[in-house]
Amino acid sequence: MLQPKILPRIENFEKLAYGLFLHYGLYSQLGRGEWVRYFEKIEKQEYSKLLKTFNPQDFDGRKIAKFAKDCGMRYICLTTRHHDGFSLYDTKGLCDFDSIHSPCKRDLVEEFVAGCRAEGIVPFFYHTTLDWYQENFENNFSQYIDYLIASVEILCRNYGTIGGLWFDGNWSKPKADWQEDRLYATIRKYQPEAIIVNNTGLVARGAVGHPEIDSVTYEQGSPELRDQSGREKYIAGEMCQTMNMHWGIGKYDFCYMSPKEIIERLCACRRVGANYLLNVGLTSTGQIPEYESAALLRVGQWLAMHGECLYNARPYAASSNNSDFVLKSPNHLYFFISNLGVIGDINVTSIIHKKYPRAFAGINDKIKCMQWLDNGERLTFTQNNDGLLCFDATGYPYGTNLVVRIAKAEI
Repeated sequence: MLQPKILPRIENFEKLAYGLFLHYGLYSQLGRGEWVRYFEKIEKQEYSKLLKTFNPQDFDGRKIAKFAKDCGMRYICLTTRHHDGFSLYDTKGLCDFDSIHSPCKRDLVEEFVAGCRAEGIVPFFYHTTLDWYQENFENNFSQYIDYLIASVEILCRNYGTIGGLWFDGNWSKPKADWQEDRLYATIRKYQPEAIIVNNTGLVARGAVGHPEIDSVTYEQGSPELRDQSGREKYIAGEMCQTMNMHWGIGKYDFCYMSPKEIIERLCACRRVGANYLLNVGLTSTGQIPEYESAALLRVGQWLAMHGECLYNARPYAASSNNSDFVLKSPNHLYFFISNLGVIGDINVTSIIHKKYPRAFAGINDKIKCMQWLDNGERLTFTQNNDGLLCFDATGYPYGTNLVVRIAKAEI
């Protein structure tokens, strides 16, 4: 069956590969996650008092964008408004529950976009569709939708060209008329090349919705290779994930992902051509927390060694008898190898080997030579006419472990 042609904006989105998700809002002051108002049943009047103490003194759009670039990320998605209804942008009179009406009197979205442009990072806007602040969300839904679309129009008109809009919340009212035609037509009017995402939540990962949607989501899950055959439009995939168990900062959460886990998840996403959007909850004052900063910069060092294939290579229909996989660019195949041992002494090294054969089926391109991408070491291999290939994957030098090691093969 014929495959749909990929639209240029979707192709460019897939090449972004790795992005930073930023959750920041009034809830950041409490440090108990972004759903704190809902779970702790904080009354609207009481929660709204947080507006008077909102102090983003450390929020620096360019510094954040520079950090993302150093981490190997190519786009950032910022929560312009989350479910509590508070906006980080000037809502132009639609509502006074925004950063302009806080003591800081700043449009943080404007600063964020300026910082991204200065550092060559693509800005994306997260925007809730679920709203705990607006009473019309429950009392007069059609009027609420007017408010929502007017809010999105402000984002589309006032900040120049953006990478896309990332919606979240339709799952809260599955039978409601969200008027998606109107919403997406507004975006296409002002941002015709913007990527449109509408998160389907944890219970409907990978679900395809409205025809204008450009990417499906795999929230906190494992992305799958998407069958595009028979579709009118090629649809991308994106896995969004937290480094812990919530999106807004948690002051007393000590359970975080390691650089190893992040590298493994990034590779798992690229294996099936999906993007990886990894979240950080900013501190109450708008800063990247220390642990997340250190872990993500460490992953950035790994990406600096392997970025040539993570961003541009595509899934390749080869198979192995373990978690190894292959990506392809026009002139190269890239073999992603996990669980390698270390070359060392039995008294100091727990897993020792010098060479370990790795076999693949479905390698239908003729390979000329192979080498490790990290150090250029040449690798021996055999290949037959039936697509079978086996190469000797040498172990890591003592003092080195890349988690996933990549062999580059010229074709």
